[in-house]
Amino acid sequence: MTTVGVLGIGRMGGSMARALAAAGFEIVCWNRTPAAAEALAAELGGRAVGRPAEVAAAADVCVSMLADGPAVEAVFGGVDGLLAGARPGNVLVDSSTVPPSTIRGFEAAARAVGAGLLDAPVSGSVALAQSGSLTIMVGGEAADLERARPVLDALAATVFHMGPLGSGAAMKLAVNAVIFGLNEALAEGLVLAEAAGIDRRLAYDVLAASAAGAPFVGYKRAAFLEPAATPVAFALDLAAKDLRIIAELADEVGVPMPQAATNLGVIAAASTDGRGDRDFSTVADHLRESARAEEGRPA
Repeated sequence: MTTVGVLGIGRMGGSMARALAAAGFEIVCWNRTPAAAEALAAELGGRAVGRPAEVAAAADVCVSMLADGPAVEAVFGGVDGLLAGARPGNVLVDSSTVPPSTIRGFEAAARAVGAGLLDAPVSGSVALAQSGSLTIMVGGEAADLERARPVLDALAATVFHMGPLGSGAAMKLAVNAVIFGLNEALAEGLVLAEAAGIDRRLAYDVLAASAAGAPFVGYKRAAFLEPAATPVAFALDLAAKDLRIIAELADEVGVPMPQAATNLGVIAAASTDGRGDRDFSTVADHLRESARAEEGRPA
């Protein structure tokens, strides 16, 4: 039985761990907040450890799903990091949404200890993660991918090998640029239909059935129609973080991205007054509030 380490037990990381346990893998988990790892380990019949280095020492394949670049750097580097515990034959897989340069910064250290290294960010909802139906975009050596493939196949409906290390991260940023555009367009179209007197649910049904009805529109239905009763899937603050990384990569490769810049502006405006932890579908509420404010009505 392959032992899989999971580092970062948030909504997505926890769901990925559940999918891996359901596929028969033994789970070793770590989280910055130990109680979360301990609770998940008890649920899955795995074990929790106190340091990332212990995950690498115990697991054949280690999968990290972390909030940002500094978190990845802290988990991979340092005296207690993954690389400190890595050994020949390990494959270290980072699934966080970070700049391509983040994972590339650890390539030499991983090779020095004989470990494989992949960037493998994912696309899909928490529900798709738990059912093992994500899309995974992988950067790194083909041999490392083949060693990790049974684990990635348990998480994904489709695994794409994008090219060398860092190319998975770059592709994820390209995917997210489209997702943020869809979120903004969906919010605008829905609010426009409502303002013209159309029932919100009926308008959403039409948008979902139309040529605009991407899978994103289907799985964000509850978030747009029943936001108060729907768990946050992707917070505004995380969306803003991703859009800033997208802008940095666009500057680096010399590509203008005016829509991404607009989306960042709207998301930043929607996240004011302590609302950054709300789901990024809250953009629709922001548009409604802005319309009422322009008309001089109470928000």
